[in-house]
Amino acid sequence: MNRSLTGLATLAVGSLLSLATTASAQANGPVVVSSKIDTEGSVLGQLIIQRLEQGGIETEDRLQLGGTSIVRGALRAGEIDLYPEYTGNGAFFFDMADSDVWKDAEQAYATVRERDAEDGLVWLAPADANNTWAMSVRGDLAREHGLATLEDLATYLADGGVFKFAASAEFVESDQALPAFQEAYGFELSSDQLLVLSGGNTAATMRAAAQQTSGVNGAMTYGTDGGLGALDLLVLEDTLGVQPVYQPAPVVRETVLEAHPEIEVLLEPVFQALDLETLQRLNGQVAVDGLDPRQVAEDFLAELPE
Repeated sequence: MNRSLTGLATLAVGSLLSLATTASAQANGPVVVSSKIDTEGSVLGQLIIQRLEQGGIETEDRLQLGGTSIVRGALRAGEIDLYPEYTGNGAFFFDMADSDVWKDAEQAYATVRERDAEDGLVWLAPADANNTWAMSVRGDLAREHGLATLEDLATYLADGGVFKFAASAEFVESDQALPAFQEAYGFELSSDQLLVLSGGNTAATMRAAAQQTSGVNGAMTYGTDGGLGALDLLVLEDTLGVQPVYQPAPVVRETVLEAHPEIEVLLEPVFQALDLETLQRLNGQVAVDGLDPRQVAEDFLAELPE
């Protein structure tokens, strides 16, 4: 993890931390921070809330509000002010599922930033991590049948392999998720092969696979999930590059950023420090070790240079 900051950036953050109280007093009301309902949403949301509070910006906690459509709808409606979103989701935000821009990190970020600016939403600096949707299987199943890729899974299913997959309704229904995997790799899961869980929390889908709930031996996961190793789950490699790049980044309403311009500089070093390995570790502390996301965020922020 690269935690280094230039001297200028360090001074800027220090100045903002000391002056932010004055700026906050000039704004109307607290900054309403929200997140999605999954483990990473709680971690990223706590990092944002605590960092802003450190900078003297009053916040209101609306974390783990719901799935993607609920949280984004609330942001666009002005019911919340700021939440962490993923660049690759622009594929369905803007009806651009067929565009290749989402498979390139820089192009994906530039596209969502430009498109959402038209709607008064500002994307801040993203983390250098790809939290893409993935299909994972139990380690014992992978070892017994030599499953390492989604192509291997397709062959296993074609040969009549026993399989039941736990996922959220969003994953099952979104054209960018399970349907895209099925079309690319030439398999189709029946309703009997699916355990659809409410919400989008991969801790629940991974737990279902680990405990073999209702015969589940596969699960919807994300690239930065912390519980994969501890639960002996293997991410099947997406050899055909079906999934877009999903870099997490704070998205804030433009009017709120104008009232609190220090938000951008306060959050940039936090997300700079969130590489893939770091996010997996932080998520694992919550999903596997059972720590409170508040404590995980607090400990991480204490490690950052001031």
